Amino acid sequence: MTEDQLVLIEREGPIGIITLNRPDALNALSPAMLAAVCQATERLDQDASIRVIILTGNQRAFAAGADIKAMAPASPMDILRANTKQYWDRLRRINKPLIAAVSGYAFGGGCELAMHCDLIVASESAQFAHPEIKLGIIPGAGGTQLLAKAIGPYRAMEMILTGDPINAQQAFEMGLVNRLIPVERYLDEAKDLARVIAERPPVAVRLARKAVRHGIENTFREGMELERRSFMLLFDTYDQEEGMRAFLEKREPRFKGK
Repeated sequence: MTEDQLVLIEREGPIGIITLNRPDALNALSPAMLAAVCQATERLDQDASIRVIILTGNQRAFAAGADIKAMAPASPMDILRANTKQYWDRLRRINKPLIAAVSGYAFGGGCELAMHCDLIVASESAQFAHPEIKLGIIPGAGGTQLLAKAIGPYRAMEMILTGDPINAQQAFEMGLVNRLIPVERYLDEAKDLARVIAERPPVAVRLARKAVRHGIENTFREGMELERRSFMLLFDTYDQEEGMRAFLEKREPRFKGK
């Protein structure tokens, strides 16, 4: 299967949609699949007409974890040589907002992929889990860190040490999920959310996203310093002038992304 077949790319105005396309394997994240996801997101990130990117699977599975058949016989050196860390690092370097539209299984690497996004829209059938402990291993693409930051250390500890899943309602109540939507509408809801963000000034969106992520990964003081620098920098943009002028003139702003 070629990389083009592993993911499908669509464009709807300012929204880019990447669909994982290994339905027979429940979209298991093989190295080839991760490489294809990275290439697709980077392509859309470089497309000036795209302002928001959605990652999705199908109704049965967003992504059901890693490819265990390929992983089972691996040695530590095999894992080192595979260097799948490079793909997760590339995803974290994407500049445009990422929305995960999740239905069905988001297990292991699938849960990590969703948490690498900025927002998660879930269908009522979604399930989130880190079952790695049941295989004698632990999450290896940020699951222990991202989940603890998303839902708190105690809830994360229970999920990671038991390996048991939580359903969509539980994920929503814990704060892992932004919106909980009926199965038939979850992707449409993700698109609606993407359109709202796409209407906002792109430079401000980029800097706001960067400030939030920086604050999560660093100290409060470092996060505040980046926020303040970004705040001041935006006063040198056309969109800041246009946004405030439109507010004072009681009209809708026309942002240009500069």
